[in-house]
Order: sequence, then C-alpha cells, then structure tokens
Amino acid sequence: MQVDTRWQRALGLLAALGLPLLVNAQALLSGNQFLTPQLQAMQQDADANPVTLWVEKGQTLWRNGCQSCHNNPDTLHTSAAQHPRLVTRNGQTRLVNLEDQINLCRQRAGQSPKGVEDDDTLSLSALLHSIGKGQAMHVQAPADAAGQQRWQAELAQGAQIYATRLGRLNLACVHCHDGKVGAALRAEVVSPGHPSGFPVYRLNWQNLGTIDRRLRACYSGVQATLPPSGSPALRQLELYLKVRADGMPLDGPSIRR
Repeated sequence: MQVDTRWQRALGLLAALGLPLLVNAQALLSGNQFLTPQLQAMQQDADANPVTLWVEKGQTLWRNGCQSCHNNPDTLHTSAAQHPRLVTRNGQTRLVNLEDQINLCRQRAGQSPKGVEDDDTLSLSALLHSIGKGQAMHVQAPADAAGQQRWQAELAQGAQIYATRLGRLNLACVHCHDGKVGAALRAEVVSPGHPSGFPVYRLNWQNLGTIDRRLRACYSGVQATLPPSGSPALRQLELYLKVRADGMPLDGPSIRR
C-alpha cells in the first residue's frame, strides 16, 4: 500500500517532535468499519438514523442565529477537519475544539455560553461535521513562532497522555488502540481510535455525544479519575489523535454501539 503524503507529513512532524509513532499507515481505519451490518444499515438510512434529528435541529439553529454572520453553513465546510486550534482570548491562549468554538461564537454574539454536551451545541456540531464529511483531517500549527512552540507543546502533551498508563487497570490508550485493534472488548470490537466519526450517537447513551464525552468514557473504562469536561488534557489528547489520523476523511456524525 502506498503511504499517503499527508500521513508522511504527520509521521515527519511527530518524529521531529520526538513523539511516539504508534500506528502504521495500514491502520488508518475509520470506526465505521467496525460496526455490525445492522448498525451500518441504520447509519446509511436517513429515516432510521437518529443523528438526522440533531442535524435538522442544527439547520434551524443556524438559520436563526448563525446565518447573519456566516451566511451558508457550507462556508465552514473545513472547520470540523481543522479543529482543535489555538485561540487567544482576553490575553489567554488555549486549545479549542469545534464545540468550544461554537460557544465562543455565542459569546461574541452576546449570548450565554453553553456546555459542550448541550443539545444546541451538539446540533450545530452535527451540522458542521455533516457538511464537512469527506474533508481530510488536517490540524495545523499557527504561523507565528510563539504559536508554533505552544502548539507543539500541546501536541507533545497529548502524545504523552496517549502513552501513559492510567487508572486501576493500569492501561494507556496505546494498549487498546494500537495493540488490540480488531479484538473483542465486551460487546465491541476495538478500533484504532481515529476520531473521524464524531459526534457519535451511542446506543448505550441514547444520545449524541462529542469526542470530549467519549474520551472521558475511556478514562472511566480504565477506572481513572475523570478530567472535567473541556479540560486541557482532553483537548491535548484530541489534538494528538487528529494529528495521528492526519489525512483521513471525516465520516461523521456516526452511530456506535
């Protein structure tokens, strides 16, 4: 298999930063490929797919609140593929993901911010991810030297979290999502953990959820202390996962068991 040039760039960046190169190009598989035939059929049927409800609500919210600034949502078709980003606000710089950015937009419009798992936030995220479907994930460092240094530090921290044993089970992300891909874990099959399908509707949640929620569920799964929703550690880990999956097309929102 020929290695994609985007993957080569990602490997080059991780190597230059001294970060772990944990996945080979052949492992760039979407979580959608690990669904049962029944769930794949549900995902492909807009009438049966519960995600449709959030996308439709997102369209309504967009018309009533976002359109005056951003016009058609298609103008932001690359946004989901390019977050998280470094944003400086009130003199403080931090990583923000797409759901964070939605709330920053709310604040700029004079509205009260909401949580990343708020139904309105999820609906707008679902809309923007659906519009971005097929876009290659490609998060980038800022152009300025100080921004690049900060971005690389955030990325390095995310890589460290990915490889660090946590919780009472004493497991790291790498042990499942690199070492056990394809193995059965309870009722699921372990995927490489590439974040191309978010936000996801999980049947056991009976709700749509962000990557923030899914990462916290992994902390719970290894019986580790859960970081607060929106914490820097979760954003750093998301950044690393996006760089690790550089070049993969977005294929969410999607369904999971």
